[in-house]
Amino acid sequence: MENTYKHISVEPLAPAIGAEVSGVDLSQILSDEVFAEIHRAFLSHIALFFRDQTLTSGQQVAFAARFGPIGRYPFAEPVDGNPDVIAIIKEAHQTSNFGGIWHTDTTYLEKPSLGSMLYARQVPAVGGDTMWSNMYAAYDALSDGMKEMLSSLRGINSAAKNKDALRMDHLEDGAMTGKNVEEVDVKMATHPVVRTHPETGRKSLYISQAHTIAFEGMTIAESTPILEYLYAHAIQEEFTCRFRWTANTLAVWDNRCGLHYPLNDYHGHRREMHRITLQGDVPV
Repeated sequence: MENTYKHISVEPLAPAIGAEVSGVDLSQILSDEVFAEIHRAFLSHIALFFRDQTLTSGQQVAFAARFGPIGRYPFAEPVDGNPDVIAIIKEAHQTSNFGGIWHTDTTYLEKPSLGSMLYARQVPAVGGDTMWSNMYAAYDALSDGMKEMLSSLRGINSAAKNKDALRMDHLEDGAMTGKNVEEVDVKMATHPVVRTHPETGRKSLYISQAHTIAFEGMTIAESTPILEYLYAHAIQEEFTCRFRWTANTLAVWDNRCGLHYPLNDYHGHRREMHRITLQGDVPV
């Protein structure tokens, strides 16, 4: 497919997911023909990387808006002067990083994000890579029996999973129901465990180790063994890529069919990224 692009160059990063795109300056207004090729590459490769892009926050927003309406991330303050952009910073003295677990963004919302866009302002000389995994491929590799079992299941996702604020006393008493969920004072939503992509029509696994806590109608104890299997299955090497950041690189990825994981191996060094959230729809 790569040699069919007329306006951009697309080089796959790994067989399953990820591609570097060159031959385009994202600080400029892109023609419809150029963006159509970028969007085609986005749907094909799930995660795209554009190196050596010098962008203002406004230019980053303008490019993001070509993919659709821009959303809001509910747990971070925006960059001064631009409500659409948040700064993700790990200072040199800090030892934990933002989102340091395999996940897809904002599954605890009724309408999770379509995708995310991250622009590297400052990166460590070594370390700080990010990994992505292809959830189409993870789903396709499941047995027919597992696919059948998962086809009717819905996952309950919580913004408070992996945080001290998780109200476990509300969640461990019997089967999870919509009523239980509404009583918890954190952001929560239920979504199909097997999601159909609204643009490609392909099925993918739709679970997030960071946020999925149980299957609707099942207890946490019943759900956990199956979820743990799916978390491990979803990040097998053959489904993944690993990207080495350089300053002024922009990445955009599809949260509807991909997981990502920012590595935390650069203690003593500062890393600053600017993120935009792309507004999504209700998963089906």
